[in-house]
Amino acid sequence: MTLLRLEYFFVIAGFFLALTALQVARDAAHPRRWGSAIFWGLLAVVFAAGKVLPPVAVGYIVVLLVLLAAMHQVSAPFAAKPDTAARSAAGERIGNRLLAPAVLIPAIVLVGGFTLDKVRCGTVMLVAPAQVTQVSLGLAVLAGLALALRITRAPARVPLQEGGRLLQVLGWTLLLPQMLAALGGIFGRAGVGEVVARLVAAGLPVELPLVAVVAYCGGMALFTMIMGNAFAAFPVVTLGIGLPFIVTAQGGNPAIMGALGMLSGYCGTLVTPMAANFNLVPALLLELEDRNAVIKTQLPMAAAIWIFNVVVMYLCVYRF
Repeated sequence: MTLLRLEYFFVIAGFFLALTALQVARDAAHPRRWGSAIFWGLLAVVFAAGKVLPPVAVGYIVVLLVLLAAMHQVSAPFAAKPDTAARSAAGERIGNRLLAPAVLIPAIVLVGGFTLDKVRCGTVMLVAPAQVTQVSLGLAVLAGLALALRITRAPARVPLQEGGRLLQVLGWTLLLPQMLAALGGIFGRAGVGEVVARLVAAGLPVELPLVAVVAYCGGMALFTMIMGNAFAAFPVVTLGIGLPFIVTAQGGNPAIMGALGMLSGYCGTLVTPMAANFNLVPALLLELEDRNAVIKTQLPMAAAIWIFNVVVMYLCVYRF
């Protein structure tokens, strides 16, 4: 038995999403009022009640979310002109204390990740070992919110209003990481790795060690660009290229291959709009005119890191 369960934090997130949906529905000036309200309301249901809903019901809700986003029915509210004078005055009053919540969150996650699963009374555990990191993050966010309210002396409604506004600015891009990770699992179950292995073997001389390394690192970067998530690409490319051609055929070290393969996948993350949480969300938050500005800035470094990974893998994976 556990006292703090991850599901509690999903319910809190669902409650916040429901308040955002209500906030949108009450905004008569919202450009996509009802579409956005339905979107956030359905997402609130998934977060708060997804554990008890039938999987098929959750699947239909996800389809509705995708349709609303595809039909451009989800958008942010009209941006109000910021009060720069008030912001400057508040910044001068608070000073560097505003950084305290941002520092508190990782500190609590680090400490909680090492300690919370060890707190128990008989058979009752505070946190299940498998959920300790996520629960620590949930507690850290709540503690950071409380500290931010204390420092800024803002009323409790401010984080709900501003958090909801920020959530609407990010929009449907928030769902891409989860969607793409699920897609990777589906590809793995569907046997896409075997298909990739046949295509690579037919088109490349993978019996050569260097070619096998380049194919694996290139496949990780390419599939990550398509899926937007290196974790989604890893099972497909590793089962299709890495294990058969580097480990089984050449006797390569699977640990070295996997570590450098993931790094090669992250190079693809840096240059794809599918990795919305890394590349599109910052552009939205910074209100950049060019939505691909982050990708263009990261492209040279991504190429350099990918080449480095190929060289290091070739020098090490067959020798250690």
